[in-house]
Amino acid sequence: MGRRPKWGRPVHGVLLLNKPAGITANDALQKAKRLFFANRAGHTGALDPLATGVLPICFGEATKFSQYLLDADKRYRSTFVFGMTTASGDADGDVLETKDASGLTEKAVLKAMEAFRGHIKQVPSMYSALKHKGQPLYKLARQGLEVEREAREVEIFEFELLSFTPGPQPRAEVEVHCSKGTYIRSIAEDLGQALGVGAYVEVLHRSAAGPFDEADSVTLDELTEERGEDRAEVLDHHLLPMDSPASSLPKLVLPDDSGYYVRQGQSVMDLQVYRIGAEGDMVRLFLENGDFLGVGEITDEGCVAPRRLVSGT
Repeated sequence: MGRRPKWGRPVHGVLLLNKPAGITANDALQKAKRLFFANRAGHTGALDPLATGVLPICFGEATKFSQYLLDADKRYRSTFVFGMTTASGDADGDVLETKDASGLTEKAVLKAMEAFRGHIKQVPSMYSALKHKGQPLYKLARQGLEVEREAREVEIFEFELLSFTPGPQPRAEVEVHCSKGTYIRSIAEDLGQALGVGAYVEVLHRSAAGPFDEADSVTLDELTEERGEDRAEVLDHHLLPMDSPASSLPKLVLPDDSGYYVRQGQSVMDLQVYRIGAEGDMVRLFLENGDFLGVGEITDEGCVAPRRLVSGT
């Protein structure tokens, strides 16, 4: 029997999607993949169904560089509700406990927030996508199971209070700039515990991921309307270059002969490396005509070794 033909067309680049509430990150990925009729795609960091905002989707060869976005800092705006705890730490979970938090003040919240800046330890939520013996924690949680999780260190670069609304269940709108692996629901739960009243996440919006900002994002509804009955190619102008996930890395332009050897997986010498980095640094590799080759590592003696190459170059 012959090989089954691959569904979709080869699409290469990054789509900056603004995910709506009510669907998972994977649901959003699959919808975008169908709209672009793309044969390969992956997202760069899960967002819960409750969450909205920036969800970069890598198509085709760009998936090879998605790790740079997974490792990138993120920015969020969120609303915390005090005086109530839920099973999941957000508004989608069953209520576990309710307290009258009418005595909570903005001053007390600001004071407690100080302990959540810089390097902090977090115990990942049971409703996270982290895996335990191959099973995502959220699947175990839905079965009523709980397993021990180790606290992990994350960094909170900024944690600001945007507004505070008093009442029996006060609300605080906050902005967080954090390192990879940070759980906003864990910040809400730990802050509520520190204040003695409990808390959960009511609203969560990712406003930035690495170099990507929500101002440049597009929604599924906008893509659907723009495509209409046209072919998928009409949407391709929304795609960012394949190297954009790694845009924080220095750029090294190689002559064609060096590019040839890089394509063969061989290291090449180039005097430019001394000006743009040190041994062990990663760089983006381009040809003089602008073609992106992939990512390489600066080695000793002024050489660069290919580490992740674009296929077909």
